[in-house]
Amino acid sequence: RSWTPRSPKGAGWSVLRQPTMVLGELGSALAGALRQLGEHTVVDEEVMDACLKEVTKALLQADVNVQYVVQMKKNIVKQVNIQELAAGLNARKLLEKAVFTELVNMLEGGGAEVKEKFVPKKGKPNVVMFVGLQGCGKTTTCTKYAYHFQKKGYKPALVCADTFRAGAFDQLKQNATKARIPFYGSYTETDPAKIAADGVERFKDEKNDLIIVDTSGRHKQEDSLFEEMRQVAAAVQPDMTIFVMDSSIGQAAQDQARAFKATVDVGSVIITKLDGHAKGGGAISAVAATKSPIAFIGTGEHIDEFEAFDTKPFVSRLLGLGDWTGLIDKINDVIPMDQQPELMDKLASGQFTMRILYEQFANIQKMGPMSSVMSMIPGMDGMMPKGQEKASQAKIKRMMCLMDSMTDEELDTTSLKILQDPKRMERIGRGAGRAPGDVVELVEEYKRMSKMMGKMKGMKMPKKGGYGHSQAMAQNMQQMAGAIPPHMLKQMGGMSGLQNMMKQLEGKDMGKMMEQMGGTKGMGKMMKQMGM
Repeated sequence: RSWTPRSPKGAGWSVLRQPTMVLGELGSALAGALRQLGEHTVVDEEVMDACLKEVTKALLQADVNVQYVVQMKKNIVKQVNIQELAAGLNARKLLEKAVFTELVNMLEGGGAEVKEKFVPKKGKPNVVMFVGLQGCGKTTTCTKYAYHFQKKGYKPALVCADTFRAGAFDQLKQNATKARIPFYGSYTETDPAKIAADGVERFKDEKNDLIIVDTSGRHKQEDSLFEEMRQVAAAVQPDMTIFVMDSSIGQAAQDQARAFKATVDVGSVIITKLDGHAKGGGAISAVAATKSPIAFIGTGEHIDEFEAFDTKPFVSRLLGLGDWTGLIDKINDVIPMDQQPELMDKLASGQFTMRILYEQFANIQKMGPMSSVMSMIPGMDGMMPKGQEKASQAKIKRMMCLMDSMTDEELDTTSLKILQDPKRMERIGRGAGRAPGDVVELVEEYKRMSKMMGKMKGMKMPKKGGYGHSQAMAQNMQQMAGAIPPHMLKQMGGMSGLQNMMKQLEGKDMGKMMEQMGGTKGMGKMMKQMGM
């Protein structure tokens, strides 16, 4: 039995939800330990010992192996010998760099060679088989994986070869329907290998280029599970086998990963449920010790709470140092490139309309949980107060509802006289089922944003290379600093923090990226809209 969606549009799963944080407690503790260094004028051995004590305590609480933590501390002390530092060297920066380097080495399996991550090839069928114990979130992760690549232009399909768990096919069917992804399964066939082979063959005929096979799980590592995995693998000949693991098991992840690798050719690992407990650090470091590349991490139950795992950006965010490249990639995923030139032309000419405000609100919603986006900005991780994200998302949704009640003339006008006309405001509120005060709130928000965007009038995007490029970038840096609220700029490290951002993005087309971010005012705008 199978189903194919009528429309290729994205999933309609709600974005209005409580925020989740990947390894939130571990990240807060590590970032706090490094922040304390800034409170000391001179970093001596006593200060360094106190910092390393907090770092090791945080790692042990996250269930990281004691031997790894002890060795890491020894390596850091060896790299940063306070007494032998040459005059003029910044001990604080060296210590931050040493902590960063050692955490990266730990999560990369001690620097040993790890298999290259699998990337499906477009235009040809790629068969990916998911394996794991029952209850690890395997079926949900299959849909998240399919949805992730669907957004990148692939044609994914799901095959349910789980005949052991009651309701497995119903769950996959429900998830796939919401995500508008075709699926295949059977209520009557009991041979998982036959279902898998039939489903893969069907979707190959239908020219799907990413075919994901969901297999059965067990409550423990039983011989029957491993035998079934071997049969399904022989039937579909997967290009990649992905092992899905529940991070709540902590250090036990190492033995589990090795047991599965000994049975089937596990090419990569996805770790789930990193938002719900304190043992995620132990699971990640344990899997790294098996030399299996971690491809993705699950950060919540919703379809877009799923992130590609890259060690250095992950550690950078964990330490509160941000991940600018990841932020730009996230923006690239949600904002169509063909919309950018027209938008920037309008902003540069001083035109800011309700329609543009609506589009920017929609883009913010597509980016997923704002807490995740904030963690990519240095100093911003954990800055959003508890409950603030839900209130901010509700406010955006309320304003978009009001704009849906507007005419084209009202959406495209720059005249406050039209927008503040009492009869129009009454009609807009009535059409959206909102109170008059909500309409006033929307108009006031528009006035604030219009005033801020008016400062961009006449601004030109820098072109790559040459003296003019450097001067334009310096000018835009000043404009960006002016757009960000002062307390946030301080958290980000001031102007030097913005300069570090540019260094991280070195080699990218800066003009294009600034367009994607909505110009130099885009960041400040985003913060203000989220109530920061």
